[in-house]
Amino acid sequence: MSFNYKITAYANIRGGNLAPNIYGNIFFDDVAGGTEVYIEVWGLPLYQPAKNGKEPIGPFGFHIHELGVCEITDPENPFQSAGEHYNPTNQPHGNHAGDFPVIFSNNGYARMSFFTDKFKPKDIIGKSVIIHQNPDDYRTQPSGNAGKRLACGVICRLY
Repeated sequence: MSFNYKITAYANIRGGNLAPNIYGNIFFDDVAGGTEVYIEVWGLPLYQPAKNGKEPIGPFGFHIHELGVCEITDPENPFQSAGEHYNPTNQPHGNHAGDFPVIFSNNGYARMSFFTDKFKPKDIIGKSVIIHQNPDDYRTQPSGNAGKRLACGVICRLY
């Protein structure tokens, strides 16, 4: 007799040196046909429109990255230790398993949930989640031109 246990994964996300006030939680719940992702985060930088050749700050790119490491070895480019986007089927950017909707901040606070059929929670345990400074364009290869990595969290099994 085999049992089909549903797994919930979790990441506690924290800002790095470029955005130290970011903190929040991300849950990945096993549901029929895929995964329900729920994020709640505080301390996001306030939106700044693009100007003078600079990219906007926000809405924020949001992705799963391939490695569960949230170390800052280069203060100018934090969290490079998390590796590239999680992309187990080698899809072009915009269709990676790790590509998520952008996060819209409301005075530094954001909450959203969405469904994906690209993985189950058990598949991403040991990976990381990253919040980027800029919105993902969902076109530029390999990572959507989402800019610097502001916050990181390692995904672990909750139950």
